[in-house]
Amino acid sequence: MNDKEITKEYWMKKLINKETTIKIAAESLGLSTRQVKRIKKGYIEKGVESIIHGNLNRKPKHAIPVEVKERVKELKTSEKYNEANFSHFYDLIKEEELADEKIEYVTVYKILREAGIKSNRKHRKEKQHHRRKRLEAFGKMIQIDATPYDWFGIGKRYNIHGGIDDATGRITGLYMTENESLEGYYNMMERTFKNYGRPVSIYSDRHLILQPKDKLTIEEELAGEKARECQFSRAMKELNIKMIRAYSPQAKGRIERLWGTLQSRLPVEFKIKGIQTIEEANKYLEVYIKRYNKRFEVNCEGIENIFREMPEGIETKYCLCRKEYRKLNSGGTIHIVNKTFKVLTAEIPYGTIVEVLISKKIGIKVRYKEKYYKTELFEDRSRETQYGELTILINKMLSESIKEASGF
Repeated sequence: MNDKEITKEYWMKKLINKETTIKIAAESLGLSTRQVKRIKKGYIEKGVESIIHGNLNRKPKHAIPVEVKERVKELKTSEKYNEANFSHFYDLIKEEELADEKIEYVTVYKILREAGIKSNRKHRKEKQHHRRKRLEAFGKMIQIDATPYDWFGIGKRYNIHGGIDDATGRITGLYMTENESLEGYYNMMERTFKNYGRPVSIYSDRHLILQPKDKLTIEEELAGEKARECQFSRAMKELNIKMIRAYSPQAKGRIERLWGTLQSRLPVEFKIKGIQTIEEANKYLEVYIKRYNKRFEVNCEGIENIFREMPEGIETKYCLCRKEYRKLNSGGTIHIVNKTFKVLTAEIPYGTIVEVLISKKIGIKVRYKEKYYKTELFEDRSRETQYGELTILINKMLSESIKEASGF
């Protein structure tokens, strides 16, 4: 018997021996006089068995089998799952290992804690910041950013570029590249357009890849320089997407918190799936965001979707690229970073300023009077010591044989 049952027996004996009253016994036990009378009657008829709880030594109906408990502990300490935090571990085993078992997260947490197993995720005490309310419509604003991390556990950091909707917390796109780059942001935005459409606005930090320089210095103005729009903001302007600038990491807290979650979960997912390259990761990320959104997005019921379709007559590939302006030389050639490209048309007059479009997906094309023309490499005078962003892009395109693949 437990202490409570022993105390009840003590007062029943005193009542039967007329050593106390019903009222005193009730006050001592914290019961009503009616309850004490019923307990006394049962004790007289059945003895101490009437006091002992009926479930003593009886296995609870919803008790988790011992073998399931052992399986949970075995899985968490295995090489496959030992790096997963408790919440992520529960999500994974519910989908794969214990899909047929009715087991809740709180039960898994209790099993692991009682076994002395600690979660891998550390929760740091954060400074308090004023939290802005979520916007009222899905697609009104997405927060974008990139984060470097050792995603494959090999000691080398790669960058994932991501976008998250402010109203719902839903990931709109993810894309990995070696470094934070225009290519990474363009591909992430292309996935966003494919999945949902065009958002009304984008909230980003002040990285020069994303936002143009505020203003020129006095020296630059005196030198006759003009403020240039960066490639990303130019593309968003063409698509009628407003750019909003954040002035602190806390201002774009939703995507900062997203990185914390992904840095905890994705390396474990990549390890389980055997993913070790950027190409494999980008393919998996398209599948992963569907699972993430199902698990973490806020209730979208009643939230209006204001994502927009792509503008009529605009092709994404001709917008999400680098755009330069060059003069068409005699012989129908243009000059880019010590390389000469021949424009494959006779329709453009020599001396005309043409728009040059550059990306891995379209190669190098020239736009004139709403028409696009292919090009081919005519002469290469570049040096190995040149490391400009445009030089690297074009050299990489040529080394990957994009000329043959895209026909430029």
